[in-house]
Amino acid sequence: MMQLTSPTTSRSLFVLAGEVSGDLHAAGVVRTLLEARPDVRVFGVGGRRLRELGADLLYTTDQMSIMGFVEVIRHAPFLRKVIADLKQAVLRERPAAALLIDYPGMNLHLAAFLRHHGIPVIYYISPQVWAWKERRVEKIRAFVDRLLVIFDFEVEFYRKHGIEAEFVGNPVVEELADLRFPSRQQFLADAGIDPGCRVIGLLPGSRKQEIEKIFPEMIGAALRLAERGRVAFLLGKAPHIDWSLYEQHIRNTGLSVVVRPAYEVMHFSDLVLVTSGTATLESLCFGVPMIVLYRTAGLNYMIGKRLVKLKNIALANIVANGLHAGEQLVPELIQDKANALEISRVASTILDNPDVASAMRQGLLEARSRLCSDSPSRHVASVLLEYL
Repeated sequence: MMQLTSPTTSRSLFVLAGEVSGDLHAAGVVRTLLEARPDVRVFGVGGRRLRELGADLLYTTDQMSIMGFVEVIRHAPFLRKVIADLKQAVLRERPAAALLIDYPGMNLHLAAFLRHHGIPVIYYISPQVWAWKERRVEKIRAFVDRLLVIFDFEVEFYRKHGIEAEFVGNPVVEELADLRFPSRQQFLADAGIDPGCRVIGLLPGSRKQEIEKIFPEMIGAALRLAERGRVAFLLGKAPHIDWSLYEQHIRNTGLSVVVRPAYEVMHFSDLVLVTSGTATLESLCFGVPMIVLYRTAGLNYMIGKRLVKLKNIALANIVANGLHAGEQLVPELIQDKANALEISRVASTILDNPDVASAMRQGLLEARSRLCSDSPSRHVASVLLEYL
């Protein structure tokens, strides 16, 4: 494992992590960095975890949780203000380096500004240009000093475009490594769940827009599955989302759900219904059979369908089968197919066929082995220290 050295000059670091998952991954890096350089001032955009580490946040992930072409256009005035404020903060602080986490629409714009002002740009968790908007490769080549990627296949993709990317491993594996859980028996007892029940997890996402689009269909599917008897439902509530957003969809349905942290839901469920995104990768790491769901506004879907080049959208399928393979290790129900009736039908197929669930679990665990590497957070922090 590489050793972190500790230079003596006090410096500041600009961080832009516009999503909840980005805040989690950035926090792992900043925590490791501050162990070596507690004098470094961190400022920019992030969430609860970065704030707990003492970062000065100009904007939060709650404010930046905007997804979809239509929504971005609707929030354009706000986003322009965010960019202007961040540029002013960068000019005031003159940070020694910038750490950009995913969130490409804003981060690539800021990368050009940072490069123009001589501030080194370290991009951790590359934009998924292998899926869509490949022209962004040119911006990465022009404005990014170090590109640190989390999927091994990205190294070859960028090499073909004349960019040297460094595979640092996947932070999801690192973040899950130290988790400890009670026994299944203890967990079920604490949750008031009959040990004879099949446990189904509901993971509707971390953005309000996702929850509003997908959670009602999850609840509808759960009601149908509840008619089978001897099933229990765990809900992975996003910590930053108010309970009322969930409650309005559960109220008056008669459905009983047990609210637990998302990782417990993944660990103890026999099957999870999960919104496409980072949670599918986390579920893969637990080896839990899943159905991946995605719904968005009609116009967003029409535009996205024309732009996305991949045959699959779920990270679990991409990691398991490659970028352009058509096979699906886990089912993907997209847009109109992500409805309560179809979700319950596919879920029943998995629950009623132990061999199907077992093969899915085995395939997911094999795919997990391709994500492993030695401590991504430490690797990224070591890169930052070269500039600090």
